[in-house]
Amino acid sequence: MDVGSPFDYARQGILYVAAHLPRPSVSGLPEAAGEELLGLVGALGGRTLGLFSSRRAAQQAAELLRARTDLPVLLQGEEALPLLVRRFREERSSCLFGVMSLWQGVDVPGDSCQLVVIDRLPFPRPDEPLAAARAAAVDAGGGSGFAAVSVPIAASGWPRAWAG
Repeated sequence: MDVGSPFDYARQGILYVAAHLPRPSVSGLPEAAGEELLGLVGALGGRTLGLFSSRRAAQQAAELLRARTDLPVLLQGEEALPLLVRRFREERSSCLFGVMSLWQGVDVPGDSCQLVVIDRLPFPRPDEPLAAARAAAVDAGGGSGFAAVSVPIAASGWPRAWAG
């Protein structure tokens, strides 16, 4: 069920896909992606929520920004999540980086969050048995298992509360 959103995506948002970057192949933050992140975050002076597919990537992003900027960088796991979110909301130049469990339930109204960075879409692993079996059944019936199973799983992992 789609209940709509008070956020006017067409007028108030921009989707930017860094298609020039190499495809992610290993866990962590590739150097080119780190440089892209530095440029984007620097342009906004912080105000960035970074959602990463691995703890290692989130840590590497935090380390990179801490080493090369003066921005406050908050990292999931270093403090209790409610404290991190409150600091992110209150410190306009801050960045908050985390992993999948941060993807839902974070509410940052106002202009404290201007950029949401997602390192890769949260598609299920191809070897995850239940998703693989469901996709195979759809494929066997003439449909697209990827479209019918993987895409909805990835879409349900997207953050829903970053608009303010």
